[in-house]
Formats: sequence, structure tokens, C-alpha cells
Amino acid sequence: MILTSIKEFRIQHDVTSDVLRVEWVGGHKMNRFRSACEQLCKLAGQLLATRILVEIESLPDIPVYDQLWLSTYFMPGVLRLPLEQVVIILSNKRAYNQHVVEGLLMAVRPLIRFDVQFFVVGDSAMHWLAGNTPRLPALLAEWQRASELPAARPDGVAESRANYLLL
Repeated sequence: MILTSIKEFRIQHDVTSDVLRVEWVGGHKMNRFRSACEQLCKLAGQLLATRILVEIESLPDIPVYDQLWLSTYFMPGVLRLPLEQVVIILSNKRAYNQHVVEGLLMAVRPLIRFDVQFFVVGDSAMHWLAGNTPRLPALLAEWQRASELPAARPDGVAESRANYLLL
């Protein structure tokens, strides 16, 4: 089932395979990033999600202040969830965010009780995460249909740019 409660994320939940699939669709505007992440953590807790796939390929470079917020406020909430497996979709083209995510995970490594895997392609990750469930083709088709819907416009920038005067 596609959930539309958080507009910055495309969300799919399947009770049968116990998979929550999430993709950032908030574009480059990061002004609602924290709020959207808080809502996502709350939703994952309400759904008692144990397997989550997070696609952050389209997420802009995470600003330093948001990195601090993630490590201080978001990660403690994630660690309280009943997670068993987390899959992060991120290609090597997004090296900055890959380092950010790896840094966040390293900071809380002793507290992590779930398996974390990195994949480059979402469908491959779904095959790995959902296993041999007969629902997998329907889940992939549902996700594809949802991906064709309009997402948030990718305008704006992650952080305000300094104004320089060229002489």
C-alpha cells in the first residue's frame, strides 16, 4: 500500500512481507527535512516496521546542521524502533551523503541491533529484503506506478549560499 501522509517521502508498506519502503521525493528544499524525518520515525514505530528500505539517491547533500540533528535527535529514535534489517539505497555518485550516512552509523554502531546493508538499485534491494514472498512482483509494480506520480519540485538549495561581491 502506498502511503501519502508525508509529502517529502514516497512510502510503501506491506504488512505481509513486513517491508516499509521509503524514498526522498522532497526535491532540493531541505526546510522540511527534519520534520519529515520525525514523521517517518513516528510512522515506522506505529507500523512496528522491522524491515525498512530507504532510498536517498535523490536527497541533496545533507547540510552540517542537519547532520548534527540526525545524530543527536533522529538516530536515538531510530534505535528505539523494532528494526531487524535496514537497507540504504545510495550509489557511489552520492559520495558525500554516503560518508554522512556511514558516519552516523559509526557513531551509534555499539547500539545498533539490526542488520544494515547498502545497495545501489532499489528493486535488487527489495528482492533481498522481501525474500521469496509471492507478493514481490505486485509490490514492485505498485512502487513503479507510484514513482510515475508527480513528486515535490526539486527547486531551492540545501543551504543558503554566501553572497560574494566580485570586484
